[in-house]
Amino acid sequence: MDCLFCRIIKGEIPSNKVYEDDKVLVFLDINPNTNGHMLIIPKEHIVTVDEVSSSLASHILEVEKKMHKLLTEKLNCKGLTIVQNNNYGQEVKHYHVHLIPRYTDDCWKMAFRQDNLLDVKEVLDKLNN
Repeated sequence: MDCLFCRIIKGEIPSNKVYEDDKVLVFLDINPNTNGHMLIIPKEHIVTVDEVSSSLASHILEVEKKMHKLLTEKLNCKGLTIVQNNNYGQEVKHYHVHLIPRYTDDCWKMAFRQDNLLDVKEVLDKLNN
């Protein structure tokens, strides 16, 4: 297996570490959307959210809170966008959470095509049947 994030965890590829414990590593994103954009990755090779245990999910949430506090105190961010992709849209096939600090002047927004969306009733029908 040649997983980029596993290689970062092993120290084979350098990263700008922000936080580390026995379960996760947090480092700055190499292609940030805003100042302080960071990733939380589990040290265990997990691909999607379906493989994340409840205890690991809880731990990641606690780390998210610590990083949010750090970003607010040190970089004066005004908010935090948390993104986690699975399969389609997941560039590195190792579970990771993006923490994207938000600033009043950051001009960053998530933009998606909306011309192919179902109406709300169709979505509810599909989800409930």
